Amino acid sequence: MAKQSTRLSTRFYSVADDRLIQPGRTEKCDQEDRYSNTGAAGSSIHPAELMHTKPRLSFWQIWNISFGFLGIQFGWALQLANFSRILQTLGAEESSLAILWVAAPVTGLIVQPIIGHYSDRTWGRLGRRRPYFLYGAILASVSLILMPNSAALWMAAGLLWILDASINVSMEPFRAFVGDMLPSEQRTRGFAMQSFFIGTGSVIASLLPWMLTNWVGISNTAPEGEIPLSVTYAFYIGGAVFLAAVAWTVFRVREYSPEEMEAFADQEKKAGVGAAVLPPVPAERFARMAPGWLVAGAVVTALVVWIHVLQKEMLILGGGLMAFGVLLYIVAARTRAGGNDGFSEVFSDLFNMPETMKKLAWVQFFSWFGLFSMFIYMTPAVTSHVFGATDPTTQVYNDGADWVGVLFGAYNAVAALFAFALAPLSKWLGRSGTHILGLLAGAVGLSSIYMITDPMWLLASMVGVGMAWASILAMPYAILTDALPSSKFGVYMGLFNFFIVLPQILASTVYGALLQHVFGGASILVLVTGGGSFVLAALMMRRVEGIGS
Repeated sequence: MAKQSTRLSTRFYSVADDRLIQPGRTEKCDQEDRYSNTGAAGSSIHPAELMHTKPRLSFWQIWNISFGFLGIQFGWALQLANFSRILQTLGAEESSLAILWVAAPVTGLIVQPIIGHYSDRTWGRLGRRRPYFLYGAILASVSLILMPNSAALWMAAGLLWILDASINVSMEPFRAFVGDMLPSEQRTRGFAMQSFFIGTGSVIASLLPWMLTNWVGISNTAPEGEIPLSVTYAFYIGGAVFLAAVAWTVFRVREYSPEEMEAFADQEKKAGVGAAVLPPVPAERFARMAPGWLVAGAVVTALVVWIHVLQKEMLILGGGLMAFGVLLYIVAARTRAGGNDGFSEVFSDLFNMPETMKKLAWVQFFSWFGLFSMFIYMTPAVTSHVFGATDPTTQVYNDGADWVGVLFGAYNAVAALFAFALAPLSKWLGRSGTHILGLLAGAVGLSSIYMITDPMWLLASMVGVGMAWASILAMPYAILTDALPSSKFGVYMGLFNFFIVLPQILASTVYGALLQHVFGGASILVLVTGGGSFVLAALMMRRVEGIGS
């Protein structure tokens, strides 16, 4: 071990002044190279003197690192706001929309850990994470351009899966990218910058078809079976923005080399940041756990198919649990045979999650369970409770539905602004305290809708929701990166996505059952339940410990 450490130091460190130097290069040449890509606002990522620890970066350098998220969110927002419209235009029944929308969470569940695992092990001309940014962006942009030109329902559904997979390929490494590029004390600011771009991209992309119709005069209607031009052009613009924003990050940011990352990781470990890589999980443990997952999946499936206690969407969860049990048996067999491939390693990483990640998983689960109450039931809750309309054919109902679009834009705008307050707040309250504040603000925002009768006052509720949204997109990741081994940022960020997908699947059935059997069809009470879920997440957050938490 000592010999290896000596080799590293003679290869990468200048003994005279303790600076990192690329092998076979002079200090002057190395510094000139790192500044060869500077531009307005100082876009070079590496300062002239690279020390043992990661250098602090300027505001504009962090801006460049996260700018690609603007394009990614542009693609997501266009899809979220318009894809149901496209499907129904092509003849999809309203009852089938939910199963078609399952593409997004299921694709993320599968793709993100795989991409994370391989991006942890990639190094080439474009670096470690940037190849995935770029290739995912190219595929996503092509899908966005093709989607409004779909000639049949099957084509649109297929493009949805391709688009979701492509967006996940680009998006997953961006979370790990912040951990790679920023020192611990700046990671809150890095993830907050991502929150800003998510909020900004959501507002612009969601309003884009409306702006093209009302500002440019492009028609928002079309003959039966055709997509309106306003939607088509919005997707074209979205494809261009997606690729351009991601390309900005790819070509304006230079990643640290594997050797530099190794040196930085050593220093972070000495400072108590990060975690050690644990030994692989033995085959016997996988084999012991498999029957439990199979039984759980079978029970859920039986409750849907034969006992009719759960809604049909839960078949996805039941099938997923049984599939996971089968995969555990496969991993156990491969591990016994001496297999040490990526497939087995991802499963081993899942069961070797650091304690901080396990505690944050519960926070994420209840945070997103609360969010999905709003995503799914905001329109019926506002139209019935505030506007007093339940018939979708009436003008009052559609006025209320249009106002929900304004409210969604409002909370995203608040999130974009509140993102800049997260770093200062975390210095005052700590990361954990800041996230608790955001979650409680969201709880008040969602629950307060129950007491409002004037639509304008709903904007005040969205202030709390926007604060929660900004915090949910930033603070858990800032805490998590300080609790992970730096060599596994990618795979663990992908696995962390599980705790967004699972509440999404459960929300569709649990909230539906509550609405039907407990709330008497009053969808406003689903939003109050979502506020309660935010409170549970805040309580769970008190259990989280870690650097700056």
